[in-house]
Amino acid sequence: MMQEKSVRVGIVRAESIGVVFHSEYLLDGKPFIGECTFSPSGEKRFFAPQSPDATFTLKDVVIGVGFHWERKEEQTFCGALELQPEEGMLRAVNVVPVETYLTSVISSEMSANASLELLKAHAVISRSWLMVMMSASGQGSHPHSGKSFHEQLSADSVIRWYDSEAHQGFDVCADDHCQRYQGITRQTNPQVVEAIAATRGQVLTYDGKICDARFSKCCGGTTEVFESCWEPVRHPYLVAKSDPYCHTTDRRILSQVLNNYDQETTDFYQWTVRYTTEELSELVSRKSGIDFGRILALEPLQRGPSGRIITLRIVGEKCTVTVGKELEIRKWLSESHLYSSAFTVEQTGDGFLLHGRGWGHGVGLCQIGAAVMGDQGIPYQEILSFYYPGAELTKQW
Repeated sequence: MMQEKSVRVGIVRAESIGVVFHSEYLLDGKPFIGECTFSPSGEKRFFAPQSPDATFTLKDVVIGVGFHWERKEEQTFCGALELQPEEGMLRAVNVVPVETYLTSVISSEMSANASLELLKAHAVISRSWLMVMMSASGQGSHPHSGKSFHEQLSADSVIRWYDSEAHQGFDVCADDHCQRYQGITRQTNPQVVEAIAATRGQVLTYDGKICDARFSKCCGGTTEVFESCWEPVRHPYLVAKSDPYCHTTDRRILSQVLNNYDQETTDFYQWTVRYTTEELSELVSRKSGIDFGRILALEPLQRGPSGRIITLRIVGEKCTVTVGKELEIRKWLSESHLYSSAFTVEQTGDGFLLHGRGWGHGVGLCQIGAAVMGDQGIPYQEILSFYYPGAELTKQW
């Protein structure tokens, strides 16, 4: 078995970064404690904690970047702090052991008050995804070669699929583009610690390889396959299947899996978005950078097994363009991100109605569905086998 690794998490990037050291940290033998503000200096600075329970707070951390809940908050972390110069700005990186990182992730992705079995399941998939990212980063072989998206462009089509960036200087970021990580800011409880301890070192594997264990907020009744959303690669454990668990209005269960800002969204299982023709025409032209003129029609061309649109033809008075994949469609049709691309189009006399299902890409574990399963006392092993059929639990350390 391998030894537990440490993960480097990129937290925030700014022209200057405010830090409050709650305990003593050392930089090149010089002690730091209390409130400090740092600007780029041209070199990395590594602040080492002088006690196991040392913590620091970063100010003005942006969360939910590009999403409808984007906001700033102060966040507190344990472990080491590294400040890196980055294109005239400064990047704060938190260096912590993997299991410590996961204690925060499963409290940040959901609520720390989720059921024990859901917390265990999420610990396993978050650990699995992280190990895949760290392995690719360590080998210098991340498939995206420094870009956060792939694209296929032509005169009448824009096809992009987004994934985690090949980050420079750290393994993963702290926001939704990787996994939500908010240090010890989110309330944790003994059950979170128990879930991490009970699954320590456990990952999902398929055919001897660690699984790229994707997850989303709500699949809307059917999960989606990997290739509908990202590169055209089939992962046998990421399948499309009916999910009878993910539709619940039980606020008690929803509060277990949704943090306070997630609970601002209430209509994620079935939803409708309304646009007048003028609103849609202005929005799509602004978000796409293409002058469509007046939008005449939205025509789904290809759907995945869950009903998520993979390619959408947008017909305008001035041009017609096909857009894909699902996240690019969601970006073009919303000020932030449309909940999902699993929608039908109803054209009205003065505009368009988009009738949709689900929140997110729908691949892998559905957090709402898994919350219902956990609340029913279904063991985490069964939750994982439901959402990742054929995958096996393997202990790495």
